[in-house]
Amino acid sequence: MEAVTAIVRNLLQNTRVSLIVGVVLGLLLGLIMGWGIWPVQWTDGTPEVLRQDLQNDYLRMAIESFDRTGDVDTAVRRWDDLGEAAGATFIRVQADPGYVNPVDVQEYGLLIQSVKGPISATPPSATSGTGRLVLYASVLVVAVLLAVGGLYLWRLLRKGSGTVTAVMQAAEASRQAEKTDFQSLGLAPPITQTMTTYVLGDDLYDESFSIDTGGGEFLGEYGVGVSETIGVGEPKKVAALEIWLFDKNDIKTATKVLMSEHAYNDPNIRARLEPKGELVVVKPQEQVLLETATLQLLATVVDMDYGSGAMPQKSYFERITLELAIWPRSGQ
Repeated sequence: MEAVTAIVRNLLQNTRVSLIVGVVLGLLLGLIMGWGIWPVQWTDGTPEVLRQDLQNDYLRMAIESFDRTGDVDTAVRRWDDLGEAAGATFIRVQADPGYVNPVDVQEYGLLIQSVKGPISATPPSATSGTGRLVLYASVLVVAVLLAVGGLYLWRLLRKGSGTVTAVMQAAEASRQAEKTDFQSLGLAPPITQTMTTYVLGDDLYDESFSIDTGGGEFLGEYGVGVSETIGVGEPKKVAALEIWLFDKNDIKTATKVLMSEHAYNDPNIRARLEPKGELVVVKPQEQVLLETATLQLLATVVDMDYGSGAMPQKSYFERITLELAIWPRSGQ
């Protein structure tokens, strides 16, 4: 499960993948809303949009009404309401008058011819056929887009499953790191104990964890994330990490900043980071303590390595693994 999460997280860092995922999800959501939640509803429509059998019934009623009232204007208006389907509908009713007297059908036809001209049996498809063609074409385009998007994501997932990403490297490093046996050191076991690793290339590195008692009571949260980068280009070159501890019984979140040697000695970087908390230069096996009203966090630098290249020496991290352990604060 962690491998799948790492793959998905890495893929979402790719702008093109994110765009495709957004388009596919948008199409799916649009189809669900347009066809399921808020489908198109017709109001004040005309008989032109009805099925053929209902158009036949409508014209039979119009003929019967004209026979009883003799209202020419109403008879012609009802014919017009059938639009381009009127001629074909009349031919069908003429062949199958149903409950209407065939003589009445003939008289109605003569009226219409005297006002509208010869009745044509040409099917109505010029408009409605075009509408159906547009609908079918739209459905086909959506289906093609979904298929192409799904195939592309599937290929990326297959490719990603065989590629070792920064996130996957970090997860593996955290799994292999050995946790401290605090009991063997004469200390009480921590409430929670976590390994977390940053690896160059994980530009979205930001870990957070919940603090809960064995009975499920929520005590707070803690975590670590990128605080400062240097240089330009990708991947981002992380020069400082920020560790934080939130205590539900304290109004202030405790924070400390772990810095590379170069960043720690740079007065401009120090000036930017000092408002975030106490600044600490990172060293292997370095331990940093954060305390709140009722909690304390001990962060240990289990392993670390600086990046190399055109940047100044010891300026950014290639890899750093931290052990984060939480205890109740002494006296609480």
